Amino acid sequence: MATVSEIMRRSIPLLTADMTITQALDKLLSSDLSGLPVVDSQRKIIGFLSEQDCIPKLINASYHCDSRVTVNDLMFKEPLTVTPNSDVFELARLMDGAKPKIYPVIEDNKVIGIVTRRQVMQFLNAQLQNCSINI
Repeated sequence: MATVSEIMRRSIPLLTADMTITQALDKLLSSDLSGLPVVDSQRKIIGFLSEQDCIPKLINASYHCDSRVTVNDLMFKEPLTVTPNSDVFELARLMDGAKPKIYPVIEDNKVIGIVTRRQVMQFLNAQLQNCSINI
């Protein structure tokens, strides 16, 4: 069984609920990811902020020069997560359709990384290529 720990990204920026939208967007945009986990002081996940969550408030905030918007105002407060031992094929099935493209990876209730749809697709592609070689 292939596990998430084999393909996950361990080094990621994390957001906090009290960050302003500009602070969060700086981290989000420089990460090359479409969303980031929001954590408390112990790295326990408390939310997730995606580009999609930001757009509606960002339009209004940038038009009115209102930088008082915080991550807490925008984040999704019940994010879906996986563990390092989660099966990659099962995660691929979860990602089918309108499910999240990024899943925080949690161990001992703390964020230790993320796994993206692209990483899952790269893994599945490599698996398929191995099938061709072994035929």
